[in-house]
Amino acid sequence: MCRIYGYLNAFAAPNALRAVAAIQRHGGPDGTGTARDQGWALGNNRLAVVDLDGGRQPYRLGEGITAVFNGEIYNADELRGQLRAKGYTFEDRCDGGVIPALYDAYGDDFLSRLDGMYSLALVDRRNGRPRLLLATDHLGMKPLYYRWDPGSRSLHFSSEIPALLAFSTSNPSLWEPGLDAYLSSRTPFGEQTMFAGVRVLPPATSLVCELGGVPELVRRSGAAEDGVGIPYFGDHDEAAAGADVRARLRQEVGRLMVADVPVAVITSGGLDSSLITALAAQHAAEAGRPRVHSFNIAYRGAWSFDERHFAREAATRAGTVHHQVEIDPADFPSLIEDTVWHLGQPNADPIALSTGALFAAVRKAGFKVALTGDAADEVFGGYDRMLAAVAAGTDHPDGDDWFQPYLDSLAVLPARLRHRLYTEEYRTLVADYPALPEGPLETLRHGSGSRLRRITDFELGQRFPAYHLRRVDHLSMAHSVEVRLPFGQRSVLAVGRALPDALRIRDGRVKRALYSAAAGLLPQSVLDRPKQPFTLPIVEMLAPGLPLWDFARDVLHRDRLAAGGQLDPREVRGLFTTQAQRPDATTALTLWALLIHEVWREQFGAVRTEALAVAA
Repeated sequence: MCRIYGYLNAFAAPNALRAVAAIQRHGGPDGTGTARDQGWALGNNRLAVVDLDGGRQPYRLGEGITAVFNGEIYNADELRGQLRAKGYTFEDRCDGGVIPALYDAYGDDFLSRLDGMYSLALVDRRNGRPRLLLATDHLGMKPLYYRWDPGSRSLHFSSEIPALLAFSTSNPSLWEPGLDAYLSSRTPFGEQTMFAGVRVLPPATSLVCELGGVPELVRRSGAAEDGVGIPYFGDHDEAAAGADVRARLRQEVGRLMVADVPVAVITSGGLDSSLITALAAQHAAEAGRPRVHSFNIAYRGAWSFDERHFAREAATRAGTVHHQVEIDPADFPSLIEDTVWHLGQPNADPIALSTGALFAAVRKAGFKVALTGDAADEVFGGYDRMLAAVAAGTDHPDGDDWFQPYLDSLAVLPARLRHRLYTEEYRTLVADYPALPEGPLETLRHGSGSRLRRITDFELGQRFPAYHLRRVDHLSMAHSVEVRLPFGQRSVLAVGRALPDALRIRDGRVKRALYSAAAGLLPQSVLDRPKQPFTLPIVEMLAPGLPLWDFARDVLHRDRLAAGGQLDPREVRGLFTTQAQRPDATTALTLWALLIHEVWREQFGAVRTEALAVAA
C-alpha cells in the first residue's frame, strides 16, 4: 500500500516533488522513491505490507517502462509464475513488482488480469515519446486525483487532493456548483471534485496520454459488469445462496489476511462486520495463527446508536482479542479539522470523525492492515432506502414515484429545502447545473433491469466510491493503515449482483441471502437486532452547552458565511434556533454538513471564481 504522484508534460523542481511526497507521507511512511526525466515524473510513498525488505518503487523494466503503484494485487504470485514462464525475472516478491512485466507482455490489457485494489501510474518510453497510463480498480477502492491544463497540455496526479494541490503555488478555485452537489448527495458524485479543475479517475477506468497529447479516458469492465459463471438461484433458494455467499466470503477473507504484518478486523456490531470477524477468526484458528484482534469505537458518555455491546458479543463469539476505543466529544473540534484536511473535500457523513480516530487506535496497537464489512449493503440490498424504493409503486412497476424519495434519502436535505439556504446569487448560479451526474441518473430512472438492480448499479458505480471508499481510504491511510474489503472482491460482488431481487429484499426484510450466510456464525442478538447505521449521534451532540454546538456556532458565524457568498446567514441562524428548540435529524445533519463545508473552504483557502464574484 502506498501513495503515488507525478506529472506529464510539466516541470517541477526536486524540492516540489519532495513537498508533494511529504504531504502524503502518512500513507507511506516506510520509504519514498521517484523517477523523472524531461517532461515527466513518477513518485511514491510506501507502506510496507508484503515483502517488507523489497518492494522499492518506482518499478522498472529496462529503460523503457517505469511504474508506481498503490494497493494490493491478490493474485500476484499466480501472475509472477506465469510471467516467469515467459522469461521475466523478479528481484523480490512484492505484489506491485509484476506490473512492468505484465504491461510489457499484454499491453494495456494487463489491467484485466489484476485481481485486487489499486491505482497505478506507468510511463512507457519505448517509442521515444513518453506515454502515461493511469488506472483504477473495479470499484475505485484506491482513489486517484488529477488536474489537466489544456493550455499547457500538462497533467498532474496524486493519491490525495492536498498533495495534488501542492504542485501549484496559487490557491485553488471553488467548483461553484459544489455546495449544491455536496448537499444533494453528501459528497460530490462522479468525476468532479469540489475544486475547479480537479477530477477523480472513475472506477475501472484508464487515462492514457502521450507527451504533448490530450488525455483519453477508457472505461473497462467494472463491478456492474461482473457475474460470469455464477450459479443460478431461484427466489426461494435462500439456504443455497447463503451457503454459496459464505463459501466465497470465507475464501476471500483467507486471501485478504495474507500479509507480512499483523491483520486486524473492524467490528461495528452489525451483521456485515461481525460476519467478517467470525470468518477471520476461523481462518486464523485453522491456519494455526495467533488470535485475531478486533476493534470497535464508541463515544464517551451516554449516547444513542451505541453498538459496543453488540460488537463485544460478536467478538466474544468469534474468540477475538477485542479492543474498545473511545473518543471524547470534547475533542471533536480538533478531530474535525484533521478529518476534513485528510479527506481533501467535504463529506457529510458524521461517521468520518470516528473513522479517523478508530484507525489511529488500530495503528497505535501495532496493526498496518484491517478488514472491514464495507460494500455488503450496496451488494446485498441492505439500505432502508432500497427497501422503500422496492416497495413504492408496486401497482405501477414502470412508474417513477420511488425516484425522488430515493434521491432525497441520499441528500443532506431535499432540494426545496436546501435552496432556501442559498443567497439569491447562488440560487441563480446553480439553477443551470445538475446536482448529480445526469447520465447515471437517467440510467437509474429508466435503464434496463429491475428497480433494485438499477439502484445497486447506481450505488456501486456512483455513491460507494465517492461517499464510502474515499472516506475509508483517506482516513485509514492518514494513520498508515491499509483497509481490505472482502465484500468488495469480484467473486462476492458477482454472486451478490446475480441474486434475484427476492434473495436480497423480500417481505420487508433486507439482505436475505447474507443473513442466511451468517446463520450459526453470529450471536442471535446480532442476527435479530434491527438495522441501525453506525453514526455520530449529532442530534444529541448538537445541543446548546456542548462542545460541538459552540464550535458550529463559531464556524458558521454570519461574517464567515457572508464572505463565502453562497449561504444566507439568516437562514443558517434559523437552523440553530430550530435545533435548539425542536431538535431533529434533518436539521442536525444540515448544520453538520454546513460546518464541514465551511471548515473545508477555510482550510484550503479556496477562492471564489469570477462567475460567482460577478453574480454577487
